[in-house]
Amino acid sequence: MNKSAVIGLVMGSMMLAGALCTKAVTPTIRLSDTRPQIVLSGAIPSKFGDWQEDVTQVAAVVNPTTVAELNKIYAETLSRTYVNSQGQRIMLSIAYGTDQRDNLSVHFPEGCYGGQGFAVGPTSTISLPTKAGNISASRMVATLNNRIEPITYWVVVGDKAVPNSWEVKKVKLAYAVRGMIPDATLMRVSSIGGDTSEGYQLQQNFVDQMLQAMPSNLRTHFAGLAQ
Repeated sequence: MNKSAVIGLVMGSMMLAGALCTKAVTPTIRLSDTRPQIVLSGAIPSKFGDWQEDVTQVAAVVNPTTVAELNKIYAETLSRTYVNSQGQRIMLSIAYGTDQRDNLSVHFPEGCYGGQGFAVGPTSTISLPTKAGNISASRMVATLNNRIEPITYWVVVGDKAVPNSWEVKKVKLAYAVRGMIPDATLMRVSSIGGDTSEGYQLQQNFVDQMLQAMPSNLRTHFAGLAQ
């Protein structure tokens, strides 16, 4: 066998091996099809602790021109504003997608806010303490003119909360090697005010009370703290 034939054989073998590996890790089963459907409007209580939904306010900050694109990515979205007895407000936004392949992955707040003209500050990763457990989350501040909006968010991929896109990819790969396509829930809470420390404390209080008001199965799902 001449040299060119040997090289061709080796290249062909490498291509075949690559194709087999790709096939081996190509997920085929959607995790969302293996468990009960969660309807966001029913799963998230409209009143809990010291908070209740303020139906006079609009929570969404998404530009209407992006709605069609969001509908391709997410199976369901929920936006609400809550108010407490002191008149303080929290905006809650949740987006749920059943299919987390690369072309359908969740959009992170940094891009969404930046695309609407907000100046987005650096993102920091935190461990958000709640009575349900510590949630791996991220924080950032978005500003537009005189509006200062501190934001706390996390993404639950399958059953695990992750704070950023790199961690999302790692969890997706772990599911892929099991032949599974994970679902994902983007959880975002924010408030408006120049005192970001106070805003983050208020958001932590809100998240904690919201999770405590949920049945244990939903609390585990939205906190991403499945064992």
